Amino acid sequence: MQKIWTLLPEPPRVFLEEHPELPRPVAALLYNRGLQTQSQIDEFLNPDYSQDVHDPFLFQDMRKTVERIFQAFEQKEHITIHGDYDADGVSGSVILHQIFKALGHERFDVFLPHRESDGYGLNMNTIELLHKQGTTLIITCDCGISNKPEIERARELGMDVIVTDHHSIPVELPPAFAIIHPKIPGEPYPDKNLAGGAVAFKLMQALLKHHAESHENLSDGQSHEGFEKWQLDMVALSSVADMVPLIGESRTLTKYGLIVMNKAKRVGMRKLLEEIGLMEGDGKIKREIDAHTIGFHIAPRINAAGRVNHANVGYKLFVAEKATDAVDLAFELEQNNNERREMTELFVKEAIEQVKKMDSEKSPVLFVLGKEWSSGVVGLIASRIKERYEKPTIAMTYNKGELMGSGRSIEEFNMIKALQSMPELFGKFGGHPMACGFTLVDPNKLDIFKKRLTALSTEETKNTDKGPRLDIDAKISLEEVTWEFYDILKDFKPFGMGNPEPKYLAEGLTVHRLEPIGKDSKHLRILVKHNSQVIRKTIGWHLCNENAGDGKDWSKELKPGEKIDMVFEVGINEWNGNRELQLTIVDLRKTG
Repeated sequence: MQKIWTLLPEPPRVFLEEHPELPRPVAALLYNRGLQTQSQIDEFLNPDYSQDVHDPFLFQDMRKTVERIFQAFEQKEHITIHGDYDADGVSGSVILHQIFKALGHERFDVFLPHRESDGYGLNMNTIELLHKQGTTLIITCDCGISNKPEIERARELGMDVIVTDHHSIPVELPPAFAIIHPKIPGEPYPDKNLAGGAVAFKLMQALLKHHAESHENLSDGQSHEGFEKWQLDMVALSSVADMVPLIGESRTLTKYGLIVMNKAKRVGMRKLLEEIGLMEGDGKIKREIDAHTIGFHIAPRINAAGRVNHANVGYKLFVAEKATDAVDLAFELEQNNNERREMTELFVKEAIEQVKKMDSEKSPVLFVLGKEWSSGVVGLIASRIKERYEKPTIAMTYNKGELMGSGRSIEEFNMIKALQSMPELFGKFGGHPMACGFTLVDPNKLDIFKKRLTALSTEETKNTDKGPRLDIDAKISLEEVTWEFYDILKDFKPFGMGNPEPKYLAEGLTVHRLEPIGKDSKHLRILVKHNSQVIRKTIGWHLCNENAGDGKDWSKELKPGEKIDMVFEVGINEWNGNRELQLTIVDLRKTG
C-alpha cells in the first residue's frame, strides 16, 4: 500500500536564529520532537544517570516488596522468579537472578514458561507445581497483571505473589501481595514507559539501596553502585526489544545500557556478539552496538529460543559464568534463529496467499490462520502482514484444541482495548495497544471474534487517513549529508519508539547504478546522484523481496538514469576497518 508522505513543519525563523550552529535539518528535528527550549534540548541530548533516574521507592508498593523479599531471605524461604519467554521477560529474569545471587540468597529458582505448553504468564498448572516444590514467594517479571485467577489460587495455597509488569491494565487487578507496575491506577511513579526488564531493574535498585543501609559491599565484594550499572545491558535489551518509548527514564537507562553492552563484560553477551560476528575473539567490538543492533541482531536471537525451543537458552546464556557454556548456548541460539527465519518465510508466504484471496482493500482487519503454523512465529507473521498491508492483523494457529493468536495493530486502533471489551471469548489475553496475544478457547467463536473486532476497528478508524502515513523530518540535499551532519545526529541516539530514527526526503535523484545484493538477492543497493557529482550509496532492505515491504521487486521497477524521490535514514557502513556514510531507504517513488 502506498504510504502518504507527510513533511513535518519547518521550524519558525526565531528558532533557527536561536540555534545558528545547527544545520537546518537538525534544527527541524529538534523542533518537531518538542525540544524547543535549551533545557529540554540539553536533557534529551545529554541524559545524566545521577539526575534522570528516579528513586525506585517512588513506586507505592516498593517498600513492602523489599521488606517481604528480605524477610524471605532471612527465613530461607524458597522464591521463584516467574519470567516470560521473550527478550523482555528473559532480561528481567536475568536481573533478578543476579541480584538474588549477589545478596547471598541461594534458595531461589527461575521459571520461564514454554510458549506452547504453558502459554503466556502464570497458569494453574504452574501454580500447583511451584507449591509442590516448596515455593512460598513468587515474583513475576514482565507478566502477572492479567493473572487474577492464578494469583487467587496461589494465595489459597499460602504463597505470596509480587507482580512486576508493564502490560495493559485489566478491569480487575490481581490480589497480589504487591504490584510494581508504572501504569496501575493511582501509581505515583513518574515514568510510565518502562519495559518489563526495566521494572525488574527498579526492584533491583531498591534491594540494593536497602542492603547498602547496613552493608558496605555485596556478598561477593562488589560495590552496590558498580553492580547496579553492570546490569544496564539487560535494561537496554529489554527496552529496545519490547519497543517501549525511548524517552524520559527509559532513554537514560537505555543510553547507559548501550555503553555497558559495548564493554561486553557479561560473558554470555560477549560470546553472543562473537557468534553474530559483531565482536572479535579478543573482545574488540567490530562496530558500535546500538539500538539497531539490539533490534535486528540480538533480540531476534533471544526471542527465537522462546519461539522454536525454550527461552531458558537465552536466560542461561546471560547468567553463564563459564565461557565454554556460553559458546555452546550462543551457538544454540544461532541455530534457533536460523530455524525461526526459515519457518517465518514459509508461513508468511502462505499468509500472503490467504490475504490475496480475500478482499483486502475492503477489510479493515486482516485475519490469517494456519493449522500447521508454529505458535512461536504467529506474532512474526502478524507483523509482516501488517507491515505489508498497513492494516491491523491477527495471525492464528491451533494449539491443544484452542486457537492461539497474535495481533499487530496500527496507531489509530488500540487492539488490547478492543480485546478487553470481549474478555468472555478468551482463555487468556494480554498485550499493548499495538500488539496482543490471546487464546480463543472455543474455535467455534472465531466468526464472532472476527465480526466484533472488525466492527471496533471500523468505528475507531473511520475518521483517519485512508493509508499509512510516513512522517518526514525535513527535506535535504545529498550535499548536506556529511560526516559533520551524521556526528550531530548521533547525539539523538538511542533511536526507537517515541524517538524514531530521523527520516529525510531527497527529491529528483538520478539512479546511477543498482544491483540486488544479499544471500538471496532480496536487498537492493542503489547509487544515486543529484545535480552535482555527489554520489551516495543507498541500501534498501527487502526491496527485491515480493513477500515483504510493498510487495514490489524494485530491481525490476527501476533502471539507470531514472529520477526518483527517496525517504531515507542516515547511517554508516563499516567493513574491514573502513567506514562510509550510507543511506538506508525507508520508501521511494519515481519522480513526478
